[in-house]
Amino acid sequence: MFSKLLGIYILFFRMGAVTFGGGYAMLPVLRREIVQSRQWMDEETIMDFYALSQGLPGIIAVNVSVFIGYRRHKVPGAAAAALGMVSPCIIIISVIAFLLAGFQDNIYVQYALAGISVCVAALILDAVISMWKKGVKDIFGIILCLVMLILSTFTKISPILLVIACALLGVAAKRMKRDAGTRGDAA
Repeated sequence: MFSKLLGIYILFFRMGAVTFGGGYAMLPVLRREIVQSRQWMDEETIMDFYALSQGLPGIIAVNVSVFIGYRRHKVPGAAAAALGMVSPCIIIISVIAFLLAGFQDNIYVQYALAGISVCVAALILDAVISMWKKGVKDIFGIILCLVMLILSTFTKISPILLVIACALLGVAAKRMKRDAGTRGDAA
């Protein structure tokens, strides 16, 4: 059991070490490592974990790692995944804080961070496209997505409330669709 937990820790440590930009930037790495390489779960489950993690307090990447770790080995797996995900950040932030005075005005560091920002934007765009393909399946999904985009962009409505509203609307829409199908069968 210890070797399995260590494997989870190392896997998420590696992902945490190379995932700049948060949970969305981590999605392509998760897809490759969890879905394709290890086949621990399917891509739809990963997307469900992402959707749920957005409505929870905390860091999306850590929340998703906890769900994956829990799915593999319950509470010990969740703890190993979370610790693996945050360990690189703690190390990197500690080193940067120690050396910050020497780095902050270094033009090459500024160029490197600018380059990383471009890469993060591309990774997040990839995550958005992937989530769109998996989550938006009909006209209801398109309209709901656009309405939530407008609300999240132009209002100060809490993202948690938007996620809850989408969940309730999704349940209501599926129920209405099911009821309409049942009435159609009875006619």
